[in-house]
Amino acid sequence: MGKICVLRLGHRVGRDQRITTHVFLVARALGASEGVLCGDEDQSVLDGTARVRDIWGGDFTVKYEREWKKFLRERKANGWKVVHLTMYGTDFQEGAKKMASSKKNVVVIIGAGKVPTEAYHMADMNLSVANQPHSEVAALALFLDRFFAGKELKKKFSGKLKITPNKCGKIVQRVEND
Repeated sequence: MGKICVLRLGHRVGRDQRITTHVFLVARALGASEGVLCGDEDQSVLDGTARVRDIWGGDFTVKYEREWKKFLRERKANGWKVVHLTMYGTDFQEGAKKMASSKKNVVVIIGAGKVPTEAYHMADMNLSVANQPHSEVAALALFLDRFFAGKELKKKFSGKLKITPNKCGKIVQRVEND
């Protein structure tokens, strides 16, 4: 199974902090190994995501990248595939299945503002999530679920806090790490 890197393209300070943070939280929780912020540099998003990882566990890293096209070219040169989740692409189910079966590492482009035409051309696949306006957070969750075939829901995290599932209410435990 390949690795997933989520590239948040076109982030705008003052407008996208909450959604961009949610993109990275979903990426972390559902099996991605890396997040890359492109657009406006926003240390609060990077710090907030790192703080969640430090408290709840996992090895998800997030960084800022000024030149998204250069980043994608380098990843592609290293054998990574690029998937862009959009409402204008090809069949989502089929494309996600094909990406998962390829066993390649994948960069998933999630747009904030209007996605530049170059991103559509650089992507190996532009996958349409319902051919309708939608949430990029939901699109990412669907893609990760298809890519990891539900195994991401069984992923174990070793952090300072842990939730114990129960029928009603919440049980949060502080974990003592050696």
